[in-house]
Amino acid sequence: MNDHRKAMNGSWASFFFFVLISWVDFGSLSAQEMPKGVVFSKHHYLPGYAFKKMAHPDIFLGNRKRRKYFEGWYFKMVSADGASILSVIPGISLSRNGKEQHAFIQIIDGRTAQTDYYSFPIEEFVFSKKEFAIRIGQNYFSKDKIKLEMKTDSSFVSGEILLKNMVELPPRKILNPGIMGWYRYVPFMQCYHGVVSLTHQTSGYLVRNGQEYRFDGGAGYIEKDWGRSMPDAWIWMQSNNFSQGNSSFMLSVANIPWLGKSFTGFLGFFLHGQTIYRFATYTHAHLKLENHQSDTVLLRITDRKYNYTIEAIRNNSGLLKAPVRGSMDRRIPESIDAQIRLVVRDKKGILIFNDSTSIAGLELVGDQETLSKKLKN
Repeated sequence: MNDHRKAMNGSWASFFFFVLISWVDFGSLSAQEMPKGVVFSKHHYLPGYAFKKMAHPDIFLGNRKRRKYFEGWYFKMVSADGASILSVIPGISLSRNGKEQHAFIQIIDGRTAQTDYYSFPIEEFVFSKKEFAIRIGQNYFSKDKIKLEMKTDSSFVSGEILLKNMVELPPRKILNPGIMGWYRYVPFMQCYHGVVSLTHQTSGYLVRNGQEYRFDGGAGYIEKDWGRSMPDAWIWMQSNNFSQGNSSFMLSVANIPWLGKSFTGFLGFFLHGQTIYRFATYTHAHLKLENHQSDTVLLRITDRKYNYTIEAIRNNSGLLKAPVRGSMDRRIPESIDAQIRLVVRDKKGILIFNDSTSIAGLELVGDQETLSKKLKN
């Protein structure tokens, strides 16, 4: 009888140990394997995942979508000396009728403006239901790590980049999730925007088409978009490579179709030291376009406390694929070696920031003339 009880106790101990390790959060493993991975093309229902998406716009949001949908993350990496600039964009594309579905990874070299587009069967797209982590084929993306392993007849890329010391927006609230604020819950918008990391440190290297890109001591940035299509016209700029350390800036201005009409809105942030400044249409900030030429834009933003003056100049541009009703049928120019000068003053005229960079992302897409007229009115 004693032996039987000992055996039973051992069985129960083993059972509870198994339950315990099933619930332990091995966060350090999240960069090495997919935490609670779900194959997009095979799953049907994920209990509780809808609530998780409400407060975590960085995770995969399209788990219930089957047509007319896209979702993509934008990883930018710059080496410590600025010699290597690379952006990697993983995502999925579901066509208007849902018959054409695929995952993709785009790459743009900021120095040469060369781009590559790698397509994968939708069955190879796997996402985590626990946190932001996706796998496309043998490629992996999370807040901790990027791992690439791709090869075609004309190109190849391989390597691993580690990400650390990520600066994120303040803790999420159910009714204010991310950079869009309450606009994220406006229905029927064709595109939504999120910022995953304002800035972070990078290490590791990639080999692409025989060229080595080293990112030890470098800087990175992550954002994302999701919806049906990108806006009709927009201005987007971003940099976290100013000479003043721990500074990052992003501004997006767009003409957005909505319910048969359209409206022009903007959103952005400025990180300086430990302070995050946010400005957007929903914060009642005001944006004025002072000058807009083919490759140059000058804007001023004012809110209750600060004045921002931004000048951006486009340089080399590479063509990226962009979604139209879910399908990647649009071509847009992006420069990631653009120039930005940012000046920030408070309402008393006291200078807070005055710096420039020649390592910046800049997109001037769509009907810029109509967009300019709306911004000047």
